[in-house]
Amino acid sequence: MRVQFIDPGAFRTELSLQHAALVPDGAGGHTESWSEIATVFGFIEPVRASAPFGAGQRHEEVTHRITLRFRPGVSGGMRLVRATRAFTILTAHDPDETGRYLVCLAKEKQT
Repeated sequence: MRVQFIDPGAFRTELSLQHAALVPDGAGGHTESWSEIATVFGFIEPVRASAPFGAGQRHEEVTHRITLRFRPGVSGGMRLVRATRAFTILTAHDPDETGRYLVCLAKEKQT
């Protein structure tokens, strides 16, 4: 296996790693409550942008690749937040299986 080179000096973007907790709303449903697990530094790269049409309107989607130092427990469903931008993690993997880095494929939530 080839060891992948990732410049650790590129990890300049401060991000809040968050996990969702479902809180009952008293009417049989629930609401999401996000809590911060850690502050991490990463590198954000846009990967793809699309604007599919559905339900009579365009739904803009932007996908990003976010690279972090390896951290166990990061998985799909969590999110990374930077200021007013929220990135929902779709997948998280160690690109060269050395335990040094974690590459997350994430979708930016439009607010």
